[in-house]
Order: sequence, then C-alpha cells, then structure tokens
Amino acid sequence: MPLEKRKIVFFDGVCHLCMGSVQFLLKHNKKESLLFSNIGSKTYFELFPEATEKQLPDSILYWNERNLLVESDAILGITKELRFPWNLGVVFWIVPRGIRNLVYRFIAKHRYQWFGKAESCMMPSPELKRRFLD
Repeated sequence: MPLEKRKIVFFDGVCHLCMGSVQFLLKHNKKESLLFSNIGSKTYFELFPEATEKQLPDSILYWNERNLLVESDAILGITKELRFPWNLGVVFWIVPRGIRNLVYRFIAKHRYQWFGKAESCMMPSPELKRRFLD
C-alpha cells in the first residue's frame, strides 16, 4: 500500500511523553490500523519532500490517508482509531480548535521538562517492529 493511503502517526522519538503515547496507541489500536514513524524520518521526508531538517514541526502529526492533521486535531483524529472508551475522545471536537491547541501547545512546550528526554529513539520489540515504518 502506498504511503499516501496509510494512517501514520509521526512523533518525537526522544520525548518520553511521545514514546509513552506510542506505547499506549500500540496497546489500544487493536485494529492495528496505525503505523508509526519519527518526525524527520525517511518516511516523513517521502510524504513531505518540501520539509527541511531545520524546520521540523514540534508537534505530533497524523497522516490519515492523504490528510495531515496537526496538534490537537491530530490527537482527536487518532482517537477514532482506538477502541472504547478511548474513542470517546472525539467529543472534544466540539471544543474550539484555538482552545484545544492552546492546551496542546502548553503541554508540548513543557514535555521535556515534565517527562524527560531520552538519549535515543525507542526500539520496538520484534513483534511490534512491523508497525514502525523506519
């Protein structure tokens, strides 16, 4: 299946909060519809060839079959792929994007301070490796 038709979560590979979120998604995405890749990976640059190393986003990204969602929209889009009760997160679409993104940016700004930063990317176990693109 071409990259454009996949559901890919792009994440910060050294952020403990982000890596914990990926672990959570692996556990609760029973359909295994989500794939994962680091922001700035080969897959990232294949989908976004206009991106540069110096301008990588400081946000989770969700590529949903030709549609890019960022910040709180990405989080809410991802919840659609989870099982009950986590898929109920979609109710937060009613909160105005500006308010949602304000909260998102506040957490993103402090994530290293609160949760820490790893020396290197997490290495998935052999059975989970197939869900990671690179």
